[in-house]
Amino acid sequence: MKHLRRTARRGWLVAHVAVSVSWLGLTFGLLALGITACTTDSPTMTGAAYSAMKVFGDWLVLPIALTTLVSGVVLSLGTPWGLARHRWVWIKFWLTLITLCLSAFLLRPEINSATAADVPDISLVAAPVVSSSAYFFMTAISVLKPWGLTKRGREHRAAGRKAVDATP
Repeated sequence: MKHLRRTARRGWLVAHVAVSVSWLGLTFGLLALGITACTTDSPTMTGAAYSAMKVFGDWLVLPIALTTLVSGVVLSLGTPWGLARHRWVWIKFWLTLITLCLSAFLLRPEINSATAADVPDISLVAAPVVSSSAYFFMTAISVLKPWGLTKRGREHRAAGRKAVDATP
């Protein structure tokens, strides 16, 4: 893929950071609601917390998660970082894909069943804790960029050096 121009790259970067932070904030909201539902003595409050979680799950989780994935892939393919050249980018890609799938296929159905039952469910506290941990880890590796190149990245770099050396 051709590299993005500077203005396009910046636009995608702002979008990616914004939706990634939104996903983290949404997860904290789900965590607060899950804790509220599990610690209150009021069945009405439990039901209200799960109803709010259902709104978040039905309307926000998947669009934000998908936008995070798409913007990250566009950025990785449209910049020198590449999708599979650096370990930190590759790990972020797979963690994003895994958390997106877990949100779609485990979290949302669990929220729906908790909303129907109006009974405290500790898994709706555990899931946002795990998600938040994953998002913080992805944020940290985005900033620190650890671990260096993948095998593909090393091959790409070597091919680039050979092309430069072969130029008269």
